[in-house]
Amino acid sequence: MTPAGRIDAHAPAPNPLDPVDLLLLDELGDLPPGRIAVLDDAHGGLAAALADRTTSAVVAHSDSLVSERRLTDPAVEVVPDLASALVGAQLVVLRLPKSLDALDEMARTAAQLGAEDVRLVAGGRTKHMTPSMNAVLAASFEKVRASLGRQKSRVLHAGVAKKVKQEWPRQRHHDDLGLTVHAHGAVFAGTRVDAGTALLISQLHQLTDTDGTVVDLGCGTGILAALLARRFAHVTAIDVSAAAVASARLTTAGRVDVRRVDGLSECADASIATVVSNPPFHVGTTKDSTPTLDMIHDAGRVLLSGGELLMVFNAHLPYLPRLKHLGPTDILARDKDYLVTRTIHD
Repeated sequence: MTPAGRIDAHAPAPNPLDPVDLLLLDELGDLPPGRIAVLDDAHGGLAAALADRTTSAVVAHSDSLVSERRLTDPAVEVVPDLASALVGAQLVVLRLPKSLDALDEMARTAAQLGAEDVRLVAGGRTKHMTPSMNAVLAASFEKVRASLGRQKSRVLHAGVAKKVKQEWPRQRHHDDLGLTVHAHGAVFAGTRVDAGTALLISQLHQLTDTDGTVVDLGCGTGILAALLARRFAHVTAIDVSAAAVASARLTTAGRVDVRRVDGLSECADASIATVVSNPPFHVGTTKDSTPTLDMIHDAGRVLLSGGELLMVFNAHLPYLPRLKHLGPTDILARDKDYLVTRTIHD
């Protein structure tokens, strides 16, 4: 640890530090003697750098299981949920999420569960930051200010926690579905039924009856899993996001096996009758089709012969050739933005 607990942001770290991490470390100032929470450290370098420079307890939580597995420094305690990370924290260090709702839940939870003198330091790429982020933080903290920019990055500081009401998870009842949807802040679409999911719902009746396992892959708030459970006896909902898994467990009310898993990696070969998916095409703020292309490939491993893959996706995305390689593929529905396809595994 450097003198007075101040961080040397440019000292070696076991995992890579990008310009946002380096600016965050430079902006932290003197580290507190108590608990430090690191949120959504995508590569593990930020948490490791903090643990290397303080004798304070460093805990970390990443919503993504993929990011969580990169938190490998033995001096960092990895915790499974947001609240566990923020209880008693004097300092909260985070990478700004894409979603304002996710940021709001982080800020409210920190204000409620953190130490009396908790402060929050959040960093991001300037091009992805908006004045609305300041307003979100100001709902939970009396003092909010922005740092000077550096290397196309900027940091927001928040301090003096307000007495705030916890608004997460939220819920909304959808009369047309006969379903109450629950959502934590980091889950795509919140309590809404997004257009892609709505189009996919309209085609669920075309699935073949089965006594086998039906998987809702990338389950989000669990809307599809809850509807599938009305018809199929064995439904499993899978998502890489801790917030999605927590939301889906509430939405499905214990009727579905909900798991935090990276794709189909834990499914045995030739063990699944049906996979239903509205897959994401962003990883954070970056558009990336690779995870879904990999998922389609892996579906060929886990599906039974004659098993079905029902998907919805933006029509411009490059999934049809990969689906047709898996087996005969039909377009069941389309609108101006989305396609719903059904593929029968050869």
